[in-house]
Amino acid sequence: MSSLPQHLDLHLIRILYLLLVEKNVSRVALKLNQPQPSISASLRKLRELTGDPLLVRGARGMVPTQHGESLLKPAKRILDETESLFVRKSPFVPEEATRTFHIAAPDYLDTQFLPNVVAALRRGSPNSKVVFHSLGPGVDYLRMLSDGDMDLVIANWDEPPAHLHISKLFEDPIICTMRADSPYARRTAVDAMTVEDYLSLPHVAPSQMLPGYHGVIDAHLDRLGLQRAVAVESPYFGVIPYMLTQSDLVLTTGRQFIRFYERILPLKSFTVPIKFPPMRFYQLWHQRVHQSTEHKWLRDQVSAAARALVTK
Repeated sequence: MSSLPQHLDLHLIRILYLLLVEKNVSRVALKLNQPQPSISASLRKLRELTGDPLLVRGARGMVPTQHGESLLKPAKRILDETESLFVRKSPFVPEEATRTFHIAAPDYLDTQFLPNVVAALRRGSPNSKVVFHSLGPGVDYLRMLSDGDMDLVIANWDEPPAHLHISKLFEDPIICTMRADSPYARRTAVDAMTVEDYLSLPHVAPSQMLPGYHGVIDAHLDRLGLQRAVAVESPYFGVIPYMLTQSDLVLTTGRQFIRFYERILPLKSFTVPIKFPPMRFYQLWHQRVHQSTEHKWLRDQVSAAARALVTK
């Protein structure tokens, strides 16, 4: 059998398929609007490539050989898959879509942000599914974005990966809060905390989310040559405000995040005596989905949910 050519002609595969289906050179020539000698020449080339006659004379005309018959399905599959490569993708209609959106996000977001995202996605694409993923040291979000296992990552890291696309969502000013009836809170005005107080008070902080990175608060303090006294680390950020009510701990976080808990828990918030930049939240996505209409729609819904926070 001859070796397979480096560049196999797709048109030749189409002729092979039609010859095996029609079993007649003349009919294939008519279907393809080509002269019969041209189809006969292609059949000779196919016989040379496969090392098999492919079509032989039977009682009522030409019939495929056993090997020729075995090539019918593979040839059709190649033609079908090739055609699907160049079919213009139908526009994304969210009302009719039945896809699953995968979003990774931390749990220290404004308590209304993800509910707003869910509400927007449910309204716009009620037959689709939304799966939220946590972010932690064991989550390889870069691989998941590049492999298509993740659609979006929502984060507030100081230095997001440069090769990812980024869109700003909202900013959250930094404050600190503690139990309202703690000795320190009772004797200190909301704007009277000193740098020494802040650094020496016992802090609760989220656990390490990325290897080697302890979050925007400690990263900023480290750049200033300062270090706070972290007494408790917790991966369950939504539980931390409740920890404050039964301890002497201090939490440094965004104003938008804590305002919900201030309404339901006995907390007192203070102006942080160290100037922190606000937490800047953004969405990240990979180049592979940058032009995708369904991903653009998803990002628009997330951006709208962020704008709703700012206007509240």
